[in-house]
Amino acid sequence: MNLIQTILIAIVEGLTEYLPVSSTGHMIIAEKLLNVESTEFVKAFTVIIQFGAILSVIVLYWKRFLQSFEFYKTLLIAFLPAAVIGFLLNDYIDMLLESVEVVAIMLIIGGILMLFVDKWFNKTIEDQTVTPRKALTIGFFQCIAMIPGVSRSMATIVGGMSQNLNRKNAAEFSFFLAVPTMFAASAYKLLKLMKDPAQFSILKENIDILIIGNIVAFIVAMLAIKFFIGYVTKYGFKAFGYYRIIVGAAILILLMSGVDLTVL
Repeated sequence: MNLIQTILIAIVEGLTEYLPVSSTGHMIIAEKLLNVESTEFVKAFTVIIQFGAILSVIVLYWKRFLQSFEFYKTLLIAFLPAAVIGFLLNDYIDMLLESVEVVAIMLIIGGILMLFVDKWFNKTIEDQTVTPRKALTIGFFQCIAMIPGVSRSMATIVGGMSQNLNRKNAAEFSFFLAVPTMFAASAYKLLKLMKDPAQFSILKENIDILIIGNIVAFIVAMLAIKFFIGYVTKYGFKAFGYYRIIVGAAILILLMSGVDLTVL
């Protein structure tokens, strides 16, 4: 990966990580468009730069992370389903990460869901507390996002709204849940690579790329979060639904037309 590819992929990560459009799917597409070979390092890069996106949430919501033990208890409960299933299906998930077709199909399916989510889950209650039961339900919704193209943000926000959270609180809990989820995924991938001397050597050789990627992802993610909260609170999710459908359909049309996305 060169510097331009690094910055562009990190921008994509920062822009899409907390929006319900699938950051993983967009990075897979970006890598294909930029003709980036899907090596072990590139796969690791797309996970490790999530550290930058994680830090953006902590910086923006630092006061919330100084709350009571109950705050961390609900995050732990919501995190557990993805931790267990992700560990068990890690190799299968890695295999899916190479499929542009899966990303395109899931973008469309998720986009259709986004068109109706405001109507389906329009009942909110005065008490917006995330109880352990609600947290566990949201955690199981998050597991759906292990399929590339689904979007962790979309799955957890829909999960929150299904528990009668309003759009703002559902989105913010999704951000908070991203911290342990993404940290665990990034740390696991990093430790796995560090155990392999050859892979560890590649990481050391490309430490500048990893640092730049994290810095860019951090800055862009902060801007994206601020925009998203304001927009979705006022307008809802329809625009993201249409966007997903258009992008997913465009990719499928290109693939069915025999276009090789790796040479675009």
